[in-house]
Amino acid sequence: MLIRLVRRYAHRYRKPLYMVVLLQSVQALATLYLPTLNGQIIDNGVLRGDTSYILRSGGIMIAASLVQVAASLGALYFGTRIALGLGRDLREAVFTQVHRFSAEEMGRLGTPSLITRTTNDVLQVQSLAVMTLITVVAAPLTAVGGVLLALNQDVGLSALLLVIVPVLGVTIGAIIVRLRPLFRVMQDRVDGLNRIIREQIGGVRVVRAFVREDDERDRFAAANARVRDVSLGVGYLTALMFPAVMLVFNLSSVTVLWFGGHRVDGGDLRIGALTAFLSYLMQILMSVMTATFMFMMAPRAEVSAERIEEVLGTEPSGRPPADAVTALPEPGVLEFRDVGFSYPGAAQPVLHGIDLVARPGEVTAVIGSTGSGKSTLLALVPRLLDASAGTVLVGGVDVRKIDPALLAREVGYVPQRPFLFSGTVASNLRYGRPDASDDELWHALRVAQAEDFVAALPDGLEARIEQNGGNLSGGQRQRLAIARALVPRPKIYLFDDSFSALDYATDAALRAALADETAEATVVIVAQRVNTVRDADRIVVLDHGEITGTGTHRRLMADSPTYREIVLSQLTEQEAA
Repeated sequence: MLIRLVRRYAHRYRKPLYMVVLLQSVQALATLYLPTLNGQIIDNGVLRGDTSYILRSGGIMIAASLVQVAASLGALYFGTRIALGLGRDLREAVFTQVHRFSAEEMGRLGTPSLITRTTNDVLQVQSLAVMTLITVVAAPLTAVGGVLLALNQDVGLSALLLVIVPVLGVTIGAIIVRLRPLFRVMQDRVDGLNRIIREQIGGVRVVRAFVREDDERDRFAAANARVRDVSLGVGYLTALMFPAVMLVFNLSSVTVLWFGGHRVDGGDLRIGALTAFLSYLMQILMSVMTATFMFMMAPRAEVSAERIEEVLGTEPSGRPPADAVTALPEPGVLEFRDVGFSYPGAAQPVLHGIDLVARPGEVTAVIGSTGSGKSTLLALVPRLLDASAGTVLVGGVDVRKIDPALLAREVGYVPQRPFLFSGTVASNLRYGRPDASDDELWHALRVAQAEDFVAALPDGLEARIEQNGGNLSGGQRQRLAIARALVPRPKIYLFDDSFSALDYATDAALRAALADETAEATVVIVAQRVNTVRDADRIVVLDHGEITGTGTHRRLMADSPTYREIVLSQLTEQEAA
């Protein structure tokens, strides 16, 4: 999975990859040449007292060292750029894919997990790429070259490599095998910790209101302890790696010196050759250790790659066809034909058998008890969700066949919980239409009854908005969200309980202004307040996911027990009449 994921993006960096391989090869050759020179200096210069040979060979060693350093720096430069570029590409790919997801995929994968996959998981793959490109590319060359040059120094001593290298490999492999499952557990527990942090930060007011700080602190501490426990397990095994490798290194050195010393004493081996052989042995073992460090990182990167691939391989349910419709035959007409919807894993459908038509110039209100499917019904129109059965049509075309950009221009949607982005009032209002003029923004604010409070802000349209409108009241956020939907002037307006945070006077003024602004558009309002919907051209009553009544306020008061019950829970009989 990891190799397949990396190969998908590596072709973009073909030329830098060639440079890394070339520079790493030069570095490896220079590194391998140095011990041979050192051995020759000892045998031919030091032992014979030939100073000119020592100086001449020393100059060559200095030149080889400079080449080694230059090649290493060049490989570091290109390798780092490739790895960081790969991380950028993966983050962009995950981010782009997540933006294609509907609420179904978002709910299944989970927001905390998607954040972890976009950041931490991509970082693990990127770190492995850095390690591979900077060090591991040269490791096989150094190992193979070291073996050949060690054989050139002394074949008898080289037989020790048949024991030393496998011992080192088995030692490190035993540790790596135990690391892989721990990395999978660690990533899952990091997801859980992120979820708790998001809940506690987002719900800090609720926590304080119910004086649950100690309980939430304990819940966080428990999740944090779970991450710590698995991290300690990883840490123990990782900490064991270095002393185990050093033990093999030192035992190998002692063994070579023991057998080599006897061969030098017997006249079968020169001191310089023994010194060079020992250097090559260290290079071989260092190459093996470097490669195993990559293998130590690889299990976690493999787990991360699987999690990234799960996101990239998830087919968005809201993806339009290749031949998406770019023009609508009946602009402004919204129709539901025998529509049903079920959330994955739910025992009962949320909606079933919905037949409804809303036309331009009409206001259609949807009312019902909590959980009756009102918000789900509206979410089907902009394809935040896709109908499980039946068809939702906008402009006479199935929404699943409409180009997303066209659907966004055709439908203005104000969700139940309005979300504002960090930025300015103007940047939020222009979200659906970047080229809107300031006059158009002020007009939308005027209709949304937000002109006064925006004008009172120190910078007006350029006033700063915190993330999710944290520096505004609930009513101000709702009015800005409504104004944002008005700026593009769509053919269909969907208001999902968008007036709940407004006082009655503002609610009435806003609905009156909207009536003039949207006179030629199709308006669908979901609301809990009877006063908000009673003047609608058509009121639709939802109960347990199906339509139980349709008509005007007066007709439903006479014919619909469900509607009558809702009305009388808010108004007296006289007010209702």
